[in-house]
Amino acid sequence: MTTVAEVIVETLEAAGVRRCYGIPGDTLNHITDAIRASGIRWVHVRHEEAGGFAAGADAMLTGELAACAGSCGPGSLHFINGLFESHRNRAPVILIASQIIRDELGFDFPQEVDFKAIYKSCSVFCEEIRTPAQARRMTAMAAQAALARRGVAVLIVPADVSSAKAPDEPHFAVHRAEPAVVPSEAELARLAAALNEGGRVAIYGGSGCEHAHDAVVALAARLHAPVAHTSRAKDFLEHGNPYDVGMTGIFGNEAGYRALLECDTLLLLGCDFAWRQFYPEKARILQIDIDGTHLGRRHPVGIGLVGGIGPTLAALLPRIRQRENDGFLTECLARRRKSEIEQGKHATVGKGGAIHPQYLAETISRHADDDAIFTADGGSPMVWCLRHIVSTGRNRTIVSLSHGTMANAMPQALGAKAAFPERQAIALSGDGGLAMMLGDLLTAVQEKLPIKVAVFNNGALDFVEIEQKVEGLLEAYTDLVNPDFAGVAEAMGFRGWRIERAEELDAAVRQWLAAPGPALLDVVTDRFELVMPPKVEPGQVAGMALYSAKALLGGRGKDVAGIIRNLLS
Repeated sequence: MTTVAEVIVETLEAAGVRRCYGIPGDTLNHITDAIRASGIRWVHVRHEEAGGFAAGADAMLTGELAACAGSCGPGSLHFINGLFESHRNRAPVILIASQIIRDELGFDFPQEVDFKAIYKSCSVFCEEIRTPAQARRMTAMAAQAALARRGVAVLIVPADVSSAKAPDEPHFAVHRAEPAVVPSEAELARLAAALNEGGRVAIYGGSGCEHAHDAVVALAARLHAPVAHTSRAKDFLEHGNPYDVGMTGIFGNEAGYRALLECDTLLLLGCDFAWRQFYPEKARILQIDIDGTHLGRRHPVGIGLVGGIGPTLAALLPRIRQRENDGFLTECLARRRKSEIEQGKHATVGKGGAIHPQYLAETISRHADDDAIFTADGGSPMVWCLRHIVSTGRNRTIVSLSHGTMANAMPQALGAKAAFPERQAIALSGDGGLAMMLGDLLTAVQEKLPIKVAVFNNGALDFVEIEQKVEGLLEAYTDLVNPDFAGVAEAMGFRGWRIERAEELDAAVRQWLAAPGPALLDVVTDRFELVMPPKVEPGQVAGMALYSAKALLGGRGKDVAGIIRNLLS
């Protein structure tokens, strides 16, 4: 007898699913049994949230559908934060949320949860298989929605449905459409005229520029335009780009910030950057995006076109005149060089052997493989990753930008390593973030996923502490009493190193990266390192001054001295 569970798994495998992350449980038993007999690898995580993060990283990197599966009630509910992160990263993931039997639904039965109401806000598809006859069609539609709309699909499967005999059903399958979308000739002519008329033209690229690196560089060369990019586009536009001026936003640098604010014509390419204060007030803004709902939703635009960035630029470029004046570009590139010098000042050994977090990120970048995959926890590790991990064109970075969660790095590294066992998967973890998901270090050992975890151990919720200080507040409830993370990791089956002095770091990083199995590097970093934005607002200065006065009066003079030392060094 073929069961509905077997039909679901067969359909998902045909749709490209190669790995499923989860924890088994009673209502999921027929699904896990079908996976056991399939070609799909079951990755047994210790917390479902980790499974959601891991599946999202897997899907982002491969472009293929990744799965996760949970038992009824708390089991499938635990995925919620990891799947919110995956959905906002536009990762094609499908959750099999097993449910109690249909006869008990609606009676407040133990472990009954309305998954449809909960997951609707973080999915592109969320439906229940109500009868065995729906199984193949509903599964195919869920998989197709995740792939076509780039997001999370949730398939709710009552236990009595998954165990039922599968009836004959038409062979519904998943179709992978990849259309080349280009604006009309009239729209392209209007856009080209606006770019040709511009004086100080800048380009701002987002993640929609994936696979369009050469086309963006060619356009920048024709326009003599600086190219700033979002954090998501670091992997796609930073490397091999002589027109690159870096990121803008609070994680960016002065060069990217000034390029956008001082241009008179700004071309947005596949970006949906949310922070409106970083857009120019007086420039003419032009936008190209594959999603028409993104046009003008962050800032008013003069021209908005729907199209894929690569094919649209290929059609646009012949219409663009070669610009002679490169004055604006020269200004922006000079600022870029200055910004690199400023940001590199602390990517060195600190006074008295202190370890600047920038130096830790720079050292890892220097010794990592050319095609390494980096993940970074929300907060300051994400900033150091974006600023100090050098883009090679072959490496990748995954950080939590739209969702802004803690604790994502290590589980995402698990998914990256499962998807690409031959590549280094390096997690840049905060001490608070790693502690949240500490149990899933065991997943790396059990599933033989030799990830490398670097802990930025400053004994505090660092980014929260900085936010409090900028608002003129004394830090509150941000202290962390941490264990020796290296020792804890060794007890779990990792190799572990604890580093407290900068002169020990370089050799330790090389040993850590070369270790054959999972390895953890616990690095005690300078607690008083500030994340400096590209432009310091007067209110931030006033807030830090107020914090300093309160700290001195409250007997925290050493804290103030540490901050001043880092600002002056």
